[in-house]
Amino acid sequence: MTYQISATKLQTYHRCPYAYSLRYEHKLMTPEFFGSAALGNALHQALAQCHRDWHYRFPLPPIQWVHQCWQEHSAGLSEGQVVEGTKILEQYYQKFIASEVSIHQPLAVEGKIQAHLQVENLEFVISGRYDRIDFLEDGGLELIDYKSSREVRLPDASEIDIQIGLYYLALEQTYRQSLQYLSLLFLRTGEKIRFKATGEHRKQVQTMIGDLAVRLRHDRGWEPTPGKQCDRCTFARYCPSVTANPAPVPETRSKPQLQLALNFA
Repeated sequence: MTYQISATKLQTYHRCPYAYSLRYEHKLMTPEFFGSAALGNALHQALAQCHRDWHYRFPLPPIQWVHQCWQEHSAGLSEGQVVEGTKILEQYYQKFIASEVSIHQPLAVEGKIQAHLQVENLEFVISGRYDRIDFLEDGGLELIDYKSSREVRLPDASEIDIQIGLYYLALEQTYRQSLQYLSLLFLRTGEKIRFKATGEHRKQVQTMIGDLAVRLRHDRGWEPTPGKQCDRCTFARYCPSVTANPAPVPETRSKPQLQLALNFA
């Protein structure tokens, strides 16, 4: 049985090992709120088809091709969502397709990558999902992550660095190419924000994974890291750094596994 860990988990660990231990080792649940993802999923699927199935012997697809892809993936949406999605994709077409002399076929769209990593005698299986991976003319790869949120909200720099490092590791092993950029493309606003990737991101994540592996193996070193995240932490009642008389932590853990898997979808 593998030990699953995601980018979200690794980012939680970076912010506070104690919160990580409570959430993922002790399995304490936190309140989570989910919005409707139907429109976002349909947009992702339409864009995947648009870039994957276009006949690249022609330089640019017409707007009708985008409409066709949207029609195939918008069934089940409300009338308002269909109209909204049409406007979003037409804006995408004008900014990222029609403005080009030609578009290039991506390396991959809407898929998974997987790689392996040995740290502290533990086997990590690194896997993740992506929306699109492009070859760059000057070499290397660009991973594009579509965002369908209504606001342009960027993660903290440290969280972006972790995400870049994980993808750098996986893409390097999968395609024998280095990640040059991680790009967040906000579909509603048409903004594309690029983050430069370097080998330092890979080293940072390898060091973090090694540190986490030691704590997992020996089940110690989960001290709290007080900071601004404490104000919104749902585990404050158990934390000696926040609460004078913290509640005892329920023991719900299963026996730790020595084979680990990372999943940063």
